[in-house]
Amino acid sequence: MDFKQHIASIPGFPKEGIIFRDVTPLLEDKDAFKACIDDLAAHAKDLGVDVVVGPESRGFIFGCPVALELGCGFVPIRKPGKLPRETVSKKYDLEYGSNEIFMHKDSIKPGMKVLIVDDLLATGGTVEAAAALIEEMGGEVVGMEFVIELEELKATEKLSKYNIYSQVKY
Repeated sequence: MDFKQHIASIPGFPKEGIIFRDVTPLLEDKDAFKACIDDLAAHAKDLGVDVVVGPESRGFIFGCPVALELGCGFVPIRKPGKLPRETVSKKYDLEYGSNEIFMHKDSIKPGMKVLIVDDLLATGGTVEAAAALIEEMGGEVVGMEFVIELEELKATEKLSKYNIYSQVKY
């Protein structure tokens, strides 16, 4: 399936000069959404994944069904103040400022094989921080999967040590 046909391009959002890639049409089409999830899961089936990790919030949307297809659990990565139990965190830089991601301290066990799933690979800052956090907890990042990759931002160069799969590239 050509997933690009189910992604809307919105020029000037959220500001002039940006083209926002909107996955909601993909989510609205049950056949396209199922094909997207089936493709992500098929690509990861031989990686021996113990758990799927997804960053808030679209990583939840794509990561949870991939985890179900792979027969494993799902671990959310959240923004500050969203997780109720003891957490671990990782700060990372953005183009204008910084951010911090959090996971429950007991969510990744040493030796676990982890697949990170998200909707978009742009600069790679969030997923790089997620991978570092997973590795600090003793997990092994066996793959990273994305619906969309913005190639001009060259995140795959920064993340070259990881197995990266993107369904659609702009």
